[in-house]
This record gives sequence, structure tokens and C-alpha cells, in this order.
Amino acid sequence: MRLQRLACLAACSSSSETALPPGQAGWLRWRRMKHSGKASKAAGRILLLGFALFAVIGAILKVVGLATGAAAGIAGVPFVGFALFTLYFFRDPEARVPSGAGIVVAPAHGKIDIIDEIEEPKVMGGRCQRVSIFLSVFDVHVQQAPVAGRVTLVEHTPGKFLNAMKAESATENENVLIGFEPTDPKTRRIGVRLLTGLIARRIIPWARVDETVAKGERISLIQFGSRVDLYLPLEAVVAVRLGERAVGGETIMARMG
Repeated sequence: MRLQRLACLAACSSSSETALPPGQAGWLRWRRMKHSGKASKAAGRILLLGFALFAVIGAILKVVGLATGAAAGIAGVPFVGFALFTLYFFRDPEARVPSGAGIVVAPAHGKIDIIDEIEEPKVMGGRCQRVSIFLSVFDVHVQQAPVAGRVTLVEHTPGKFLNAMKAESATENENVLIGFEPTDPKTRRIGVRLLTGLIARRIIPWARVDETVAKGERISLIQFGSRVDLYLPLEAVVAVRLGERAVGGETIMARMG
């Protein structure tokens, strides 16, 4: 069964999903939908805490004799605004994942603001290309697998919570590094680093070591705005430019082979 799934993932890199046998196409759809709804659950937990806080404030106002209809209406306005923003922040649109061999898709939504070469020893084994995506609080914060393949590493590193717009945040901030061994023979090892920021203080990885993922599959959630680095082999041809906006699971970031 595992070999069939790996074959399915490799086939998906060079053919459309509709060309696959029904069982394999169904499994691919299941992989991409596996973590669907988890962002909504995270939003629900935050809304529940917000409602509890609102209720406590209301109870205190009632005790001190300030719980009037006007006061409740005024207090309700920021809560409604908070609820709407929370639902917007945790939105999780379905990605239209491109097919084709040697394609690496964006692991996150946001603005591409760094394209350079760095040393990354743990996943890439040395010097590699880095394409960095900055996520503002208005971007989607669910991340996707850039390639189909096996997850080789999920490593959490404690650190600081510097502003993600600062260059030193890439090396000093708390982060989670995820490695991928692609099933596509034209694609080499890929790395994704999820970084915290001044506001973003929580990274929730869903991918697990030795798990086989589909290209475009949801792999993590960052709360609330930060940065995602994509590590590529030196021979990869970067297909994006500085200032462009990436769409997670859709934008073709690089080509290989």
C-alpha cells in the first residue's frame, strides 16, 4: 500500500489528478483534505476564549451596577470586530495545485522579500538557495507541502520573537524546520522553515516524520503573522521575483530537472 501511495504521488507530479486510477485519485484528494478544518477549530478556540472574557467583563459590570443596555452594546462592538477578524485570519482556502514534473510550489501565502543563498546543513547539507515569504496578519496562515514526498525532519528550535521583517529573525527566532524527500525523480531534497515573529508566537506543525505527503497538502499553521523560508538546491531555477505575492500550494516557486 505504501509503495502504491508513493507511486501515486510521483505520478501526480507529471499528470493530472483525473488521469489517475480512481483509488489513487481519491487517496490524493484525501491527503490534501486531511488537515482541512483544523484552522477553523483553532479559530473556534480563540473565539470561545474571547466570549468567556466578554462574559466575565459583563458580569463585573453587572456587579458594580454599570451593566446597562448601552454599555453592553458598546462592549459588544469590539467583540464582534474581534470575532470577524479571527474568522478572516484563520480562513483556509483550497489550493489549486499545479501538476507537472520538477515543480516546487509555494509553502505559504505572502510577499516574497528575500531570494539569496545561505548555508542550511540539517536538511540541505550545505549551501542552498533561499526564497523567503513574509506573512502579514492579513495573509492566510496555513502552510502547504512544496513537493510530494516523505517528511524527513520536523525539528523545533526555541529562540527569540523578533520582528519577522528583520533579517536577523531568520537565525534568531523560534522556528520549526521541516525536510522533504521528494518522490518526483526530477526534484531534490527541499526544506521549509516556519518562523515566529513579534506577534506570531505559536507554530503548529501537522506533518510528521516519515509521513508521506501530497504536493499542496496542509502541513502547518502559524499564529499570527510571520515568515516562511523555502530552501532549494543550487541547481533549481527560481521562478518568482522579489515583491511578488505567493499563494500557498499554487504559485510555482521553482523548477528542477
